[in-house]
Amino acid sequence: MGETSNERGMKPHISVLPGDGIGPEVVKVALGELPGEFDYVVIEASAERYLAEGTLISDEEIAAVSDSDALLFGAVGDHRVPDGVLERGILLRLRKELDLYVNLRPFPEIGITFVRENSEGPYSGVGGREGEIANEVNVNTVAGVERCVRYAFEHAQEHGRRLTLVHKSNVLVHAGALWREVTERVGGDFPDVEWNYEHADACAYHLARHPSRYEVIVTDNLFGDILSDLAAGLGEGLGAAASANLHPDPTTRPTRCLGLFEPVHGSAPDIAGTGLADPTAAIGAARMMVDELQRSWLASKS
Repeated sequence: MGETSNERGMKPHISVLPGDGIGPEVVKVALGELPGEFDYVVIEASAERYLAEGTLISDEEIAAVSDSDALLFGAVGDHRVPDGVLERGILLRLRKELDLYVNLRPFPEIGITFVRENSEGPYSGVGGREGEIANEVNVNTVAGVERCVRYAFEHAQEHGRRLTLVHKSNVLVHAGALWREVTERVGGDFPDVEWNYEHADACAYHLARHPSRYEVIVTDNLFGDILSDLAAGLGEGLGAAASANLHPDPTTRPTRCLGLFEPVHGSAPDIAGTGLADPTAAIGAARMMVDELQRSWLASKS
C-alpha cells in the first residue's frame, strides 16, 4: 500500500477535478479554505472536453488520482451530453477504480449520518436491455456488504450513536436477507452499539416526520442515494450537503488515494457564471477531506 504524504513528512498531495457548470467556481472557493499547505494537480475531465475530444477520463488521469492522497471533486453534468455518460464515465469509474466502497454523508444540522454502500447494489452496472425488456441487476456480496457495515458500526461506536440498517427485506428477500444476516453477525463485535432494522419506505416516512429517531443509517447504494437526499431537504438543502467516497481501510486500499470528496449537488449549469453558486457544500467536502486525511494519518501511527 502506498504511503500518505504525512507519513513521508511532506505536505498532502491532492487531485482536483472541477468538472462542469458551477463545479469550477465552488471548488476554487473550497481550495482557498483549505488549512495549511497542499500540493495539487488538476484533472481536466469535463463535458467540454468530452464534446470537443470524445475523452471522459484518461488512464493517465486515473493514475494521477491514484497517486494522490485524496481527490476533491466539483460536479459533472451537461444537458448536451446524454444522461449517465459523464456520471458513469467519470464519477462512477473513479469510485470503481479506487474501490471507494463507503459513501459517507453527514447531516449535522439534523444529527444524522448516512453510511451508504458505494460499489454494489443496483448501481453495479450489471444488466442490459433487449428490445422492450430492461434489467438492472442488484448485486450484493457478503464481502462487499460486510466491509460497509463494519465501517458503519465503527463510526457509530466512535461517535456514541445508534445504528439503523435500512433495506426492503420483505420484498427484496435475497438481498435484504443477506444485509440483515451480515449486520447481525458484525453487530456481535460491537456490543456497545444499539442497532435496529427498518424497511426503506418506513424510514422515508419517519425521516420526514421524526428525524430525531435516527443517528447513523447504513444502507445500500440505491436506498442511500434517495434517503440521503431526503435528509438534505430536511436540513439545509443539497447546496450545503457534502459527502466522502472512501476506502477507509489502509490495509486493503488498492491505491494511495484515501477517497473522493464532493458536494452532493449537481453542476447547476443554469447559474454557472452568475455569482449565485453556493460554495458551502464544496467547502464542507474540503473540510471532510482534511479531517479524513488526518484521521488516516493518526491511525497509521497507532
